[in-house]
Amino acid sequence: MQYCEDEYKSSVKVILFGATGMVGSGVLKECLDDSRVTSILVVGRSTCLVKHKKLREVIHNDFFDYTLIKNKLDGYDACFFCLGVSAAGKSEADYYRLTYELTLAVGEIMAELNPNLTFCYVSGLGTDSTEHGRITWARVKGKTENHLLRLPFKAAFMFRPGYIQPVKGVRSKTMLYRIFYLFLEPLYPVLRRLFPRQVTTTENIGRAMIRVAVDGYPNSVIDTQGINMVAVAD
Repeated sequence: MQYCEDEYKSSVKVILFGATGMVGSGVLKECLDDSRVTSILVVGRSTCLVKHKKLREVIHNDFFDYTLIKNKLDGYDACFFCLGVSAAGKSEADYYRLTYELTLAVGEIMAELNPNLTFCYVSGLGTDSTEHGRITWARVKGKTENHLLRLPFKAAFMFRPGYIQPVKGVRSKTMLYRIFYLFLEPLYPVLRRLFPRQVTTTENIGRAMIRVAVDGYPNSVIDTQGINMVAVAD
């Protein structure tokens, strides 16, 4: 997929999936604060509990079928897909369905309705693009990325963060994770210095997504270091 700066706009209308999760709520905060994002449509199973003049919500229960809300999903410039589940405790079939099949259901309807759209997908550090490795989650994520990159979008970017520190009041929905992040919060500056290629924040992911949606980027896969660089670029 070729990068051409001339094809990009100075502002974008965004569809966001996963706004009630830790990463998605962080991305939503950045979208609301950024003047380049003129409107945001949040699609979710429950409300994100945020009110803002730029924000609209569509509550939708079946993330595998968008027939009932299809007429509300066109006319957008970017889709930020921040939904994700852990592979822990799941069979390979269940993880495949909730990762590959669910993501592609969104990707395919977005490509159909918005051919000039930029699709940003939150994947993860260690994703296996060969699809043949021994680790289930990495194979499935790799297959998901590869299929998204073949869809007829204007552009698609695969975000592969490592450790993500929630900032600006963002919290995980899981109590155990909240405790974990609370414990690590004072250590984040140290982690950032020691592991700059593996550590980022919810703020940087949101800022980087907006930046590539507005300006594009020469690489379709963006690792943690790339996310941090794009987030602070002038």
